[in-house]
Amino acid sequence: MTISKQELQINEEIRDKEVLVIDADGKKLGVMSSKEAMETAFEQELDLVKIAPQATPPVCRIMDYGKYCFEQTKREKEARKNQKVVSIKEIRMFSTIDTHDFETKVNQAVKFLQGGDKLKVSVRFRKRAIAHPQLGEELLERFKEAVSAVGIVDKPAKMEGRSLVMLVSPKSSK
Repeated sequence: MTISKQELQINEEIRDKEVLVIDADGKKLGVMSSKEAMETAFEQELDLVKIAPQATPPVCRIMDYGKYCFEQTKREKEARKNQKVVSIKEIRMFSTIDTHDFETKVNQAVKFLQGGDKLKVSVRFRKRAIAHPQLGEELLERFKEAVSAVGIVDKPAKMEGRSLVMLVSPKSSK
């Protein structure tokens, strides 16, 4: 049951005439007035919580609301902890890059990919170099071959303004 806390109505907030009541054990107690349902919940020293307001009649459950909220936040915290955050690193080059500079960029890219990050590789064209986009495409092709051991191309090279951009993600280690 994953219901956000803002949607839930508890105890006196429930204004419906009749509600379908479910016990703390998950047993249906049947349709009864909201006043009767609240009395039943208070006898068990628990809360009456409306879990399905769109149903006819609305469904209410007898539960310990404080404990439910605590478990819900605990589950959300656990889910956030197990979540893998993938960041996108950017490698920028110019179409006239030298060999050693290119190798340095490749080494840096390999480190990023081994660390589990995605890469945005862009080749910028300065001034009149934009007239020769094939130089940038050749450079990105060389780059793709250089990192092929640790990464695969998600999005092939595409012109975006004065840049040629390619997305590379790490190979999954299975």
